[in-house]
Amino acid sequence: MKLYRFLSADDTSDFCHKVTAALNKGWVLHGDPTYAFDAANGVMRCGQAVVKDASGEYTPDLKLGDQ
Repeated sequence: MKLYRFLSADDTSDFCHKVTAALNKGWVLHGDPTYAFDAANGVMRCGQAVVKDASGEYTPDLKLGDQ
């Protein structure tokens, strides 16, 4: 099965660590990162899609971050 996650966080080193952790668990970057201004909180937000091939069958209760 192919798994998909969209990682997002404020534009800080925490976001980079989140993406790095996913890459080290076998996830692969999918597309370009995105940036947007969060006017409600006055911060820039980052996002990055990642994908991964995994064995098994997809179910909606699958914890993607644990894969």
